[in-house]
Amino acid sequence: MKRRNFLVALGATFVAGCDAISDSKIFGSLVETAGNWHRGIHRALGVGRITMAPEFTRADISPFFRGNGSLEVDSDAYRASAANGFADWRLSITGLVDNELSLSMDEIRALPQRTQITRHDCVEGWSAIGEWTGPQLSSILEMAGVQEGARFAVFRCADNLNGADYYESCDMDDAFHPQTVVAHQLNGEALPVLNGAPLRLRLERQLGYKHAKYLTGVELVASLDDIEGGRGGYWEDRAGYQWYAGI
Repeated sequence: MKRRNFLVALGATFVAGCDAISDSKIFGSLVETAGNWHRGIHRALGVGRITMAPEFTRADISPFFRGNGSLEVDSDAYRASAANGFADWRLSITGLVDNELSLSMDEIRALPQRTQITRHDCVEGWSAIGEWTGPQLSSILEMAGVQEGARFAVFRCADNLNGADYYESCDMDDAFHPQTVVAHQLNGEALPVLNGAPLRLRLERQLGYKHAKYLTGVELVASLDDIEGGRGGYWEDRAGYQWYAGI
């Protein structure tokens, strides 16, 4: 147990220090190496696909679940969709799959649902507990048929920050984790706009910036090298955030 605590603390210290690393090629390489090392530590300690994030009771739910990052999508198309109750919203499943999908909100609600009460930990230092409901991502990917070469899931989003569309990614272990869900409800109600309506990813083993909001698509790929900045996520590309943000 002492060895486990030491390794976790060491990993957390190293990762926290990497958040402020500059965007040079040398430091970019260090960030990528650190992210792979951090993921390896988690996998080695059993903090991977099998181990579950802590779950709580309804009595633990935070009175208010704050928004962070984008609090809405600044586009006429999104506002029109919101005014229509997101009846026209679609979630696409593309890339290395046997059958590409385009799922409506009704189709997503009709899938088997998972409800979980978990803690959201933000890289800025705040936390909140909420109850999330939605289908497991694994069940959607199984519907599409995952091809052998797929190594990563890339999450496409409707929000745009500073001229660039937000995106995130994870490996297939986390994509198939039983707590990874495509959430459309928060605390038993339709997901609010500030929390990512109508769909957001819940990637419970990782920090909040990995939980992509305003989700429009999931693309399975063999490599992240040619996706946007090549580091696997909006903040990873721009601020040196860790690609694997395990907690």
